[in-house]
Amino acid sequence: MKLRDFLIGVATGLAAAVVIKEASERISPFIPANQVLNNVKLEFKKETPIDGSWIYMKPEDFSNGISTIPVYRGGISRVIEGEMETFEFAADARSGVIVELIKS
Repeated sequence: MKLRDFLIGVATGLAAAVVIKEASERISPFIPANQVLNNVKLEFKKETPIDGSWIYMKPEDFSNGISTIPVYRGGISRVIEGEMETFEFAADARSGVIVELIKS
């Protein structure tokens, strides 16, 4: 095998990988983190007012033992009957669905 043929194969493989990555991001892009946070806040506001909220803007992997999905991690705080309640959540970065909710 000639070095030239090998380099052409490597370059072709890299170009194909870049094209596939770009196409997959266009097909299933992530929902903006702010939109996910606003949706979570709307659901919490149905019960009581919210005192504070936060969300990490960069998705991270979440595994439930069966599959791994990209999620945004965030939190909500509110006061109920004089007691501060805080919740942490993980929301699917593609659909915005909450996959984990923990009362801290």
